[in-house]
Amino acid sequence: MKNGLIIGAGLLMVLLACSQKKEAKIEKSVFADDDAIPVHLAKVQRMTRAEPIFASGMVASTEEARMSFKLGGIIGKIYVEEGQTVGKGQLLATLDLTEINAQVSQARYGVEKSERDFRRVQNMYTDTAATLEQLQNATTGRDVAQQNLTIAQFNQSYAQIRSAISGTITKKMANEGELVGPGSPVFAVSSNQKSHWVVRVGITDKDWTRLKIGDRAEVLLDAYAEESFAGTVTELSPVADPMNKLYEIEVKINPNSRKLAPGMFAKLTLNSTQSRAYEVVPIEAILEGSGKDAFVFVLDDSRKKVKKIPVRVGYIEGSKVLITSGLDGIGEVVTGGSAFLSDGGTVLVKKHN
Repeated sequence: MKNGLIIGAGLLMVLLACSQKKEAKIEKSVFADDDAIPVHLAKVQRMTRAEPIFASGMVASTEEARMSFKLGGIIGKIYVEEGQTVGKGQLLATLDLTEINAQVSQARYGVEKSERDFRRVQNMYTDTAATLEQLQNATTGRDVAQQNLTIAQFNQSYAQIRSAISGTITKKMANEGELVGPGSPVFAVSSNQKSHWVVRVGITDKDWTRLKIGDRAEVLLDAYAEESFAGTVTELSPVADPMNKLYEIEVKINPNSRKLAPGMFAKLTLNSTQSRAYEVVPIEAILEGSGKDAFVFVLDDSRKKVKKIPVRVGYIEGSKVLITSGLDGIGEVVTGGSAFLSDGGTVLVKKHN
C-alpha cells in the first residue's frame, strides 16, 4: 500500500512537471522570441505653426542699368571712373567718331546726288524724254538716300553713352582705345536712392510656397554687425533659376540712414505668415542623421518586425524633432532599443513612452 502511494505521488509530480514544461513552451512560442529585441514605442504627434525661413544674399538696387554703345567701334574717351556719382543724362563715354562721321558725310552726299538725279529725270519726264518708270525709280532712289542719312545720323548720336539713371558707377568694364562691339556693357550704374535698396536671395520651392508679397523680414549686414534692418518681400520669381533650381525673391530694406552699396553680404530671417504642418517625435527615434536626412524604425503590419524608413528633419527643439516629410500615416515610431535594430528585425514591444 505504501509503495502504491509513493508510485502515485511520483507519477503526479511527473505529470505536473510535464504540464509546466508544456505551458512554458507554449508561452515562449506565443509571447517571446529568442532573437527578439525589446523596444519602446512613442506616438507621433502632429502640430502646425509658422516657421521662419533663413537665407542669405547680396544687397542690390532695384534701379540698375548696364550701359553700352549702340554700335561697335573704338572707345575714344571715357569721362567717369568706378565709384563716381553721376546724374541722369550725364555723358559717360564716346566712340572715336572718325569712321562714323565719314559715314554721315557719305550718306549726305548720297542725298545730294539723289536730289539732282530726281530733278533731272523729273524735267525729262515733263518734256516726255523720260518714262514714268524712270521717274518712279529716281523718286525711290531719293527716298532711300534720305533714309540712309537718317540712319547714319542716328548712329552718330548714339556713338556716346549717357547715364539712364542717377546713381553710382559700380563697374567700368572697358577703357579708352579698346574695341567694343554693339551692345557690349561698358558701365554698370546703380541708383543710390534709399527707397531702391533690396536684397536678392534664392530659396527652395517649399519655402517659396510659404511666402507672399508683403511678408516681413529681418536683415543683418556684415558691414553693420550690431544693427538689424527691417525688410519687406516685394518680388517672388515665378520660375526657378535653371542653374541652382532656386527661386529668387527680392526683399526691400530700409537703410536707416546708413550708407549701403551693391554687393554687401546680408543674412535674412523671413517671417512667413503661412503655417506649416509637422510630425513630432522624440530625438532618440532619429538614426543616421546627415544634414536634413535621417531614418526611423516603425512596426510593420504584424507588429513583430520593424522597417526602416527615411524622413526629412525640419527642426530640433530640445528632446523633440520636427519632421517635415516621411511620416504620413505613421502613428508610432521605435525609440528605446532602436540602436540595436536592423531593417526587418524581430522585436518585442515593451511599452509606450
